[in-house]
Amino acid sequence: MIGLVVVDDEEGVRRALRKVLEGDGYKVFLAENGKQAIRIVGGNDGKIETVISDFKMPGIDGLETLMEIGRINPEITRIMLTGYATMESAIEAVNAGIDGFLTKPFENTELTAKVREYNLKKRLKQFVSEQILTELQREGKNILPRRQKVSVLFSDIRGFSKIAETMTPEALSDMLNSRYFSPLDNVIFEFNGTLDKHIGDSIMGVFGAPVAYEDDAARAVLGALKMREEIRRINEMQGASGRKISIGIGISTGEVMAGIFGSSRKKEYTVFGPPVNLASRLERLAGADQILICEETCRHVQHLAKVEKINVPPIKGIERRFDVYSVLGAI
Repeated sequence: MIGLVVVDDEEGVRRALRKVLEGDGYKVFLAENGKQAIRIVGGNDGKIETVISDFKMPGIDGLETLMEIGRINPEITRIMLTGYATMESAIEAVNAGIDGFLTKPFENTELTAKVREYNLKKRLKQFVSEQILTELQREGKNILPRRQKVSVLFSDIRGFSKIAETMTPEALSDMLNSRYFSPLDNVIFEFNGTLDKHIGDSIMGVFGAPVAYEDDAARAVLGALKMREEIRRINEMQGASGRKISIGIGISTGEVMAGIFGSSRKKEYTVFGPPVNLASRLERLAGADQILICEETCRHVQHLAKVEKINVPPIKGIERRFDVYSVLGAI
């Protein structure tokens, strides 16, 4: 059962919150002050998902309590509860990294809905676009591991090792963040994809998880075309003397296991399965500014993209033979 701590110096409030939240499936721990709450969290490592703390309490106030709990375990969702709502306290809580803000009085349904909303945002805000987050909240879908058909995209800078050898660490960091990761990550979000991870100079995006649409493969390919255009635009802005970069992209479509995986030390939303391996292999085969896709992806995008079948050598780790296509542009 998921653990939740309620911190309030008023016994009636603590009991009322416990009754509502236990009805929503939580194991509720009660604390009458900040020090007691901190002890509860420290003694239940990995078992507490959420802490709801009153703002105005004797001794350690609610903000100090939640900040200390965040230092103990940054994965815990921290929600401020107060009957003395002011703009100053709300701004202070947000600036301190508090995940949610509730004011008294509130309806029971509002409380449970907000707790679910803040927990979902806490888990997903680093992985998915606002559009997908909104849909997950509306539909109430979970993110436990499950089979799902997706399109996986890998992007990588061509000749990155040689580039890195000629740049200072500061210049290399600035180039990656401002001219590669930021613009291309934004493209994945723009096309309702999930940013899975960065691996060195590689970007992994997933289209179809946690939320699936009929046009996942199409959005992956259109997103790849937009990525290529973004890199061209950025290169043009560098002028004749600026350093240019080029990328290769691979996309594969098929069934994966999608969900949150990991340990109590580190968790991430990701996907596992043959399409991940294939997309990675296709990205390595891609030349400068080339987008390679598998035959299953091609089947979904023939009506919107110009493609060309190409010959490739046997792909390491992939036993079966299949056709590979280069995406030339949109129709």
